[in-house]
Amino acid sequence: MKAHFIYLFHYDRYCNKLMIDLLLSTGLTGKAVDLMSHTLVAQQIWLSRCLNKPAPTAELWAPGNVEKLMGANDRNFEEWVAYINTLQSEDLETIISYKNTKGTPFNDQLADIITHVINHGTHHRAQIGQLLKTAGAELPSTDYIHYIRNHKTSILSTL
Repeated sequence: MKAHFIYLFHYDRYCNKLMIDLLLSTGLTGKAVDLMSHTLVAQQIWLSRCLNKPAPTAELWAPGNVEKLMGANDRNFEEWVAYINTLQSEDLETIISYKNTKGTPFNDQLADIITHVINHGTHHRAQIGQLLKTAGAELPSTDYIHYIRNHKTSILSTL
């Protein structure tokens, strides 16, 4: 299961990079950049919760800076994969206790949190894609099955 989550984070980084490259090449700003920034900040917040550390100081819905997105995407990938690599399979069943940004307490299984982080990114990339398409951009394929067919061998070499 650890390998599966590592595949998902490779996929997530790849798709985020595609969207960030399109944002940079089209010059699209505003909501699309803000959504990508939100996605990356949320990944940092979730990782902090999993590590039982204080949340980062970045605001969850602050206006984004397109020039900083690629670095944040790469850092998030590296930190999430490093964290997953420290886990044993049974750790994925661990219950993580945390408070959301409004202070409401929750207890969720680590595997569910990791799955949420990936799904959250997919959701917002779809929104960004719609904004890019409306602006005239041609969208690349970001389907997981397409990605894994073309990249699984190279991911395996990193495990």
